[in-house]
Amino acid sequence: MQIKINNVDTFVSTGGREADKDAPCLLFIHGSGQTHLTWLLQARFFANRGWSVMAPDLPGHGLSGGDALSSIEDMADWCHDLIIAAGHDKVTVIGHSQGGLVALELARRHPDVIAGIGLIALATAIPVNPQLITMAEDNEPAAFDAMVTWGHGRDGALHDHPMPGNSHLHMGTRIMASNPKGVLATDLKACAAYTEGETAAASITQPAMIILARDD
Repeated sequence: MQIKINNVDTFVSTGGREADKDAPCLLFIHGSGQTHLTWLLQARFFANRGWSVMAPDLPGHGLSGGDALSSIEDMADWCHDLIIAAGHDKVTVIGHSQGGLVALELARRHPDVIAGIGLIALATAIPVNPQLITMAEDNEPAAFDAMVTWGHGRDGALHDHPMPGNSHLHMGTRIMASNPKGVLATDLKACAAYTEGETAAASITQPAMIILARDD
């Protein structure tokens, strides 16, 4: 669906189903340089099982207008604005990597709208190698390749493994390449600058689930 947040056109995937304000809502927040396509399978799964799903493209990403936000705090406040604009009283927020930092900060700053929180592949801080930031600024395709290769590991190159999908490496690079130039660098800098993770985590009183893989 298309919705205006702070007078900026914003795209929010609803998993192929119309949003239902009366159904429990899941808010999926993507990671650095990503878009709603990160959550394609999850959005469809839950949207067809009684949940109202929102998987937005953050500002400046994918199909959303505006400029990429430069801090985790601003992203968290933006997500709060989205929740209110969409007419939901509460959501269960799920974030991956950078999206997990945003979810933590959202729960810290706006606990009244959070029913629960899910964090995937997250730590309370995400230090970013300065060389990767420089690469994202000067040679984005190389940064895309480095991130998906590191993120998926050796198994990401396989086309026959338990994870659904055809080519995770190709999909990851194509998603990042679909964003305007400079978005990945902005996201990585926001992650590197965020220092409130431990404080935010300590403030969580809602039900929480943390999913960490063996090699995260």
